[in-house]
Amino acid sequence: MIRSMTGFGRGSFANHEREYVIEIKAVNHKYTDVNIRMPYVLSFLEEKIKKHILEKVARGKIDVNIIFTNNSNLGKKVTLNQDMAKAYITELKKMAEENNIIDDISIMKISRLPDVLNVVQDDNTELFWNELVIALDEALDNFITTKEKEGAKLAEDMEIRLEKIFQNISKISEYSAGLIEQYVVKLKDRIKEMLQTDIVDEARIAQEVVLYADKTSIEEEVTRLKSHIAQFKELLNTKDIGKVGKKLDFLIQEMNRETNTIGSKSNCLEITNLVIEIKTELEDIREQVQNIE
Repeated sequence: MIRSMTGFGRGSFANHEREYVIEIKAVNHKYTDVNIRMPYVLSFLEEKIKKHILEKVARGKIDVNIIFTNNSNLGKKVTLNQDMAKAYITELKKMAEENNIIDDISIMKISRLPDVLNVVQDDNTELFWNELVIALDEALDNFITTKEKEGAKLAEDMEIRLEKIFQNISKISEYSAGLIEQYVVKLKDRIKEMLQTDIVDEARIAQEVVLYADKTSIEEEVTRLKSHIAQFKELLNTKDIGKVGKKLDFLIQEMNRETNTIGSKSNCLEITNLVIEIKTELEDIREQVQNIE
């Protein structure tokens, strides 16, 4: 089943000490672009999160927002810079003696001075990841579900348009089959009119018909168009999500090329009108394909 590149998913995980909320949204993009907004305390997991997402998503501009609430001391470590504290005490005592100021230095006052007490991040990579990935997988599942629902709508619309194209191709084949006979009749009538005689050189007529048939034959183009439609339908139902959108885009280009060739070879108004209808449907399909992962 094909997927749309656009989608949204939300997931969460919480215990009595920590809570993770993850939102994933995506829009169309030619390549794969993953942007993650997350608290600094979890920044060491960024590459791991990207890799996990790219295992399940092939293409699109993906924005990930992570909200993390940590009510425990896990991941936090308080350190005392004793050298800095001693330097503060020495200088403060010196100032007190020189200026006859009462020395009321206390440990609590010293601890409030810059760079004395610091909260640093402790290494709990595995624990944080094991918790975060639960929320991430839930968000990804919901994200992919919305992409598949949208993809199903796109596939249904394209199937209808492909059927219209196939019907028009069949009509073109019918019109094309009678063009040679019409050409022979017109050629004979023209010769008789120009030469003012009922005698016609059948050998010469046959040569002209062969040349005309070779020049205007669209059998190969019609065959290739039908083959491209079959391939397109097969890709719409594939389980392989890798670069499906790019493959469909390539097929649309090929179908356009074959259709243009048919139009350039045809001197038949009915075929020309059908070619215009096919190109209109192909353009609508091409726009839909731009949204496929």
